[in-house]
Amino acid sequence: MLWSGSSDLVWDAERMRVATDAAGVALWSWNVDTDEIALDERAHALWGASRNRPVTFETLSARIHPEDLGRVKAAFTATRGMIGAYEIDFRILHHDSIRWISARGQSEDVGIVNRVMFGVFLDVTDRKQAEETRELLAGEMNHRIKNLFALASALTSLAARSTETKAEMADDLTGRLAALGRAHSLVRPNPGQENKALLGELLAVLLAPYDDQTTIGRRLHISAPERPVGEASATTLALVVHELATNSVKYGALSAASGTLDVSCTDEGSDHVILWTERGGPALNPSQGPKGFGSKLISRSISFQLEGSITYDWLPQGAVVTLRISKTCMTR
Repeated sequence: MLWSGSSDLVWDAERMRVATDAAGVALWSWNVDTDEIALDERAHALWGASRNRPVTFETLSARIHPEDLGRVKAAFTATRGMIGAYEIDFRILHHDSIRWISARGQSEDVGIVNRVMFGVFLDVTDRKQAEETRELLAGEMNHRIKNLFALASALTSLAARSTETKAEMADDLTGRLAALGRAHSLVRPNPGQENKALLGELLAVLLAPYDDQTTIGRRLHISAPERPVGEASATTLALVVHELATNSVKYGALSAASGTLDVSCTDEGSDHVILWTERGGPALNPSQGPKGFGSKLISRSISFQLEGSITYDWLPQGAVVTLRISKTCMTR
């Protein structure tokens, strides 16, 4: 029966098993002299230990994740000298998967019977995976926030170096941020599906403001294959394209009413090659090559984020810029 004559609960083995099964608790005992460990059925299944041979601490140690083994051994050795309850979380190798185990018991030989100590194992894999997911999300959020601050700082510095008045700087910075926003809108995935922008579409959206009546085809011509562009690459490419277009509007072909811009894309080996060709603008000479902060930002972005390169040819009829971008990086 459940109740004795007093108000204390009376637990028999059957009811203890019902309770531990409901809680997902696995039971173990450890003979501190022989090192032999006895496991109940749930503990055997949890560890994947054989029921046909004796189990020792060393037997179970072979299943503990190598990165956790030293910590677990030290913790168990110290338990008898501790005061109060202890709890140790660690990973075990279970067949082809990794499980998280929480071993709990009483230290200081509390409850020891005939040199045998008792405790429980809990499978805490779901909790640990949830904690890891939260840590990853927090780390990603921290990384993105840092990137946003760094990006805002770089764009502000770039705008300050390329303008003379506050109004010009505000317009320039607004344009750069708008370019990023347009790129982000193209590549932000819809819930439940992956949605990458196409290279030609991305270039058209970024360059449309620089054509007559924002219609591609009047002064600007784009020829690009249907290549997907990932979110990170689209953001970097948007900065590069915006910088080149800004320079063209100020000093190059797009500063003249008769000037034109042709952007073509081809594949060469492991690279995508984007050729930016200006015609009909003011005469150029090599001394007008890239020297400022913006060109350095472009070069670093293409090199580190797109694993590519950028080269300039300052021809009398207009600038020719060659962008090489790794095919592997393009979809990131």
